[in-house]
Amino acid sequence: MLEAVDVTKRMALHGRRRGQWFTAVDSASLKLESGKVLALVGESGSGKSTLARILTLGDEPSSGTIRLAGKEVSLRRRADRQAHFGQVQLIMQDPFASLNQLHRVRYILSRPLRNFGASGDLTDRIIELLERVNLTPGEQYIDKYPHELSGGQRQRVAIARALAADPVVLIGDEPVSMLDVSIRLDVLRLFADLCAQDGLAMLYITHDIASARYFADEINVIYAARMVEGGPAEEVTQRPRHPYTQLLLESSPDPDRIGERSTLPIVDTSNEPVDREQELAGCPFAARCPHAMPICSEQPPPTTTFAEGHWSRCWLHTES
Repeated sequence: MLEAVDVTKRMALHGRRRGQWFTAVDSASLKLESGKVLALVGESGSGKSTLARILTLGDEPSSGTIRLAGKEVSLRRRADRQAHFGQVQLIMQDPFASLNQLHRVRYILSRPLRNFGASGDLTDRIIELLERVNLTPGEQYIDKYPHELSGGQRQRVAIARALAADPVVLIGDEPVSMLDVSIRLDVLRLFADLCAQDGLAMLYITHDIASARYFADEINVIYAARMVEGGPAEEVTQRPRHPYTQLLLESSPDPDRIGERSTLPIVDTSNEPVDREQELAGCPFAARCPHAMPICSEQPPPTTTFAEGHWSRCWLHTES
């Protein structure tokens, strides 16, 4: 449904570093398939949200292509962009900030309906959208303001607003991270039902690899702008090949590991300046990796493919 091919985003720096460039996303490729969830996992600053903005045409890539239903999207053609906006919808992290606090739910949901072709009295359509995201009965919520709703209810309204455009792709940028733990599972189940019943493709952006394992069909791991591992969710989480993925999994809370020490001591570089361009000259994780070799800082590792479509970019898995 939606594909990114070798997408790179470079940003010009200002101030003392004027004339230099920062690589936010480096040669990223991914595919979103109908009815399936792809999780993009990585820490803050790794390039996840930048890639999400590129996929929704909120940002223009420096190089690479975006394809919707197999057709390359032209950022220069207004018709292509308008069609893309309706078919690819973004759900933001903070539901309170993403909803206009001055308007009722009725108005918030009527805007995308009218923008994408609906007319006349939209009350029934709005109630249908609310009940589609489990806000029932819809009549109880249609005339409320966002501040009158709980965090989970506001996020469901944001999901309903995305569905109002009748999209084929949903992109959730940390869509449950600001919700109470008790209701995160309900929202993830809602996303899973939408994908299974309506055939939507979804990109689930998160730093929580544990929820990605539960929710996603496939997982891609990104570190410092570059994809380092990917494959079926169960394969990636049960047999992680890249040291960064292994560390992500070890950092996830697990009652079975209480009292155990990590088998992978991370190299502390918190007080050292980070040069993203120098990182990308080799493996971006080389400075923090407990298994780093000289070649890791000199050359980017090739892609090694394992069983079940599982791949990793790490020098540990090459024949040499």
